[in-house]
Amino acid sequence: MSNRIFLLLVFCGIAASASAQSDFNRFNFTVGGGYGIGRGDVASFVGASDHGVVGGGVNFSRLFGIDAEYMYYNLNFRPSVMQSQSLSDQSGQMQSISLNGIVTVPRHYGKLGAYGIFGVGFYRRRVSIPNRFLQAGTTYQPAWRWWDLTWVNNIPGGQLNAQNMSSNSKDAGGFNYGGGVTYRLNHLHNSKVYIEYRYHRAYQSDGKTIVWPITIGLRW
Repeated sequence: MSNRIFLLLVFCGIAASASAQSDFNRFNFTVGGGYGIGRGDVASFVGASDHGVVGGGVNFSRLFGIDAEYMYYNLNFRPSVMQSQSLSDQSGQMQSISLNGIVTVPRHYGKLGAYGIFGVGFYRRRVSIPNRFLQAGTTYQPAWRWWDLTWVNNIPGGQLNAQNMSSNSKDAGGFNYGGGVTYRLNHLHNSKVYIEYRYHRAYQSDGKTIVWPITIGLRW
């Protein structure tokens, strides 16, 4: 994942250099990555995590634009959760594609600027473990809710049916909002280093998936 982000940053720097002759960019591009904070189930099972984003869109004016953005968010469980809930070698991720509006604050303070962002999107959460067979009556663990298991007599919280447990995906719609601060680069005056906070919420059928990614990257 880190290698992919590095290659994207290199590509973005080259492209930004080529476009730095204009005072106003008709198109906007973003690439970055950073630290994510989970809420709800994500906080309970995953805790803090890492993520990466890449996006591009159109600026209608210096104040308003739109972009389409792809995000990859790591959902590997904490070692303590994997050990205590019999989920050895678990892996997971949430991927999203969102369409966002970007509002740039018109006033700048030297090289510093700010913007707000909001949008809606499609989210896919996926978790996986090496295939295992659950005997009828196996004790249920809280983190297993992301695997769509079945219950005896369809009574949640009771005994589990005999079944296989391996991988499972959940698709859902959701939304995001947030904002960021930018710092204009001297030698690439249309390019900016940014730090951004976002709130993402997806409405999977087994519960909400909520993450707070904090991203550092390049916008131009």
